[in-house]
Amino acid sequence: MSQHVAVVEWSRGDQPFSDNKYSRGHDWRFDGGAVVRGSSAPSGVPEPMSDPAAVDPEEALVAALSSCHMLFFLAYARKDGFIVDSYRDEAEGLMSKDERGKVSITEIILRPAITWSGDKLPDAAAIADLHHRAHDICYIANSIRAEVKIEPR
Repeated sequence: MSQHVAVVEWSRGDQPFSDNKYSRGHDWRFDGGAVVRGSSAPSGVPEPMSDPAAVDPEEALVAALSSCHMLFFLAYARKDGFIVDSYRDEAEGLMSKDERGKVSITEIILRPAITWSGDKLPDAAAIADLHHRAHDICYIANSIRAEVKIEPR
């Protein structure tokens, strides 16, 4: 199979630690050179310990699922002879207690808005089939416990 690596790096610096008021800001480093600022969600750890401009792990999970779904959707659309001009997903993750009583992302809703062009345009059934196939093969969807709903716009 394949291996995927991310380096997550945090440093206390000169901040106190035992008072629980340390920064949760950190960096995610990826093999291609991209660096993303990460932090805890401000809903869980208030500012200034959290950085609302950074990506929190919950947002990253939602984005990873949305991205994975989109990439397979685009591949299947191309394979089926459709031309996609744009794809925008306003995805949302909902956190609550799951059936085990643990707080988790229990549902992710994908809301893709897609524009098409070309001589061959998909009907609603073809679009639903593209989403079904993309979801079925998406590695992230196959790795999580959350229910995934697709609500095309």
